[in-house]
Amino acid sequence: MKRVLKKLNILMLIAMLTILAGCSGTGASGAEPVMEDGYYLDTVCSISIYRMADAQGEVKDAADMSEEAEAAISEAFDLCSELESKISRTRKDSDISRLNSARGEWVDVSEDTRELIQKGMEYSHLSDGGFDITVGGVTEQWDFHAAEGEARIPDAEALAEAVTHINYRNIAIEGNRVKLTDPETKLDLGGIAKGWIGDRMTELLESKGVISAVINLGGNVICVGGKTDEDDFVIGVETPFSDRKEIIGKIAARDKTLVTSGVYERQIEVDGKRYHHILDTETGWPVNTDLDAVTLIADKGHSADIDALSTICLIKGADEGMEFIEKQDGVEGVFVLSNGDIRTTEGAELEVVK
Repeated sequence: MKRVLKKLNILMLIAMLTILAGCSGTGASGAEPVMEDGYYLDTVCSISIYRMADAQGEVKDAADMSEEAEAAISEAFDLCSELESKISRTRKDSDISRLNSARGEWVDVSEDTRELIQKGMEYSHLSDGGFDITVGGVTEQWDFHAAEGEARIPDAEALAEAVTHINYRNIAIEGNRVKLTDPETKLDLGGIAKGWIGDRMTELLESKGVISAVINLGGNVICVGGKTDEDDFVIGVETPFSDRKEIIGKIAARDKTLVTSGVYERQIEVDGKRYHHILDTETGWPVNTDLDAVTLIADKGHSADIDALSTICLIKGADEGMEFIEKQDGVEGVFVLSNGDIRTTEGAELEVVK
């Protein structure tokens, strides 16, 4: 993976899912961050480090510790690549691919993979199977990356057969050994993996002395600290279907993670009808939802949790999704309905852009 180090450039960020901006000035020094971007996790990702602590504990602008900042970023992206290689459904040598092809036999997996599977099972249970990490037999039948004019919908009978094998209870775990008790069941951790990897990258960066940074994994944003001691980071919530050029509002964030899930993120058009990538585990077809997008906010370290929760909300729809999130400790949400309405949970502080 080729990566290019550069100064923060707001024009580049406008091309991303989430727009970053200063809150109230650039801070005491006005120094720009050390930044790197690259293509991981099927999207453009970036890390911007603003401040670090040196070996003596003195806090400095990242620009004054550029070698250390660049090394920390490189290690974080290397970790991202390493974890992705273990849990990707499409890589033939990954733990998940080996499990999916084992047809009910035990498979030795890494501790990382086992941890993520267990996390996915928790949210599969919490959603009563609406979100289910054993959806792989269905997702492999959809190609949401097909070129315009080449997209196809799955065979209805094959899809109906695949959903009969979706059941997170088909996963058995003994230590770091995992098996799928139904030989036709297949895993797909895509609904939670990006947030989980983001949490791990955050831990690594902080271990390297990073105290102020933004990790942007294309819709999964993690803010380490604030931009300065006085100024928070400001995260823009994108307007759905706006080609990443407009925002509906801004959220001030310090030591927070924000995850946006939307039906517009990946979709195809076949015979004049659009199909999005949020799939119904009972039918295999895209869920019928009154939501275009959901942005959830939680404390740093919980990106995996709100990654799964945001998808669950899209599946549940606006009313049930709002009620569901209000019951989750430490999670707030912004819900963008298909009719253009915007709803927020009681503690969500969204500054609406008019």
